[in-house]
Amino acid sequence: MAGGWARDGAVNDQIEASIGDELARLKARARPAGESLTHCAECEEPIPEARRIALPGVKLCIDCQQERDGAFKARGGINRRGSKDSQLK
Repeated sequence: MAGGWARDGAVNDQIEASIGDELARLKARARPAGESLTHCAECEEPIPEARRIALPGVKLCIDCQQERDGAFKARGGINRRGSKDSQLK
């Protein structure tokens, strides 16, 4: 049941579109390419063979990769599809 000017299912469409945008952004992230290193590019620790097989092209050990992934990257928190301004246009 829609309320106001929205049609039935409009909220679900907005949610699905936001999820689709985020999935596309994640898929576009750069993946490791080429041959895996045997030792980490940052700390020189050996990279386990299982990790090199699971992630072809890996360059960092698990600890260094977790540090890099854990770095906070602020992103805009506004859902333009769901804002009043975008609905008025």
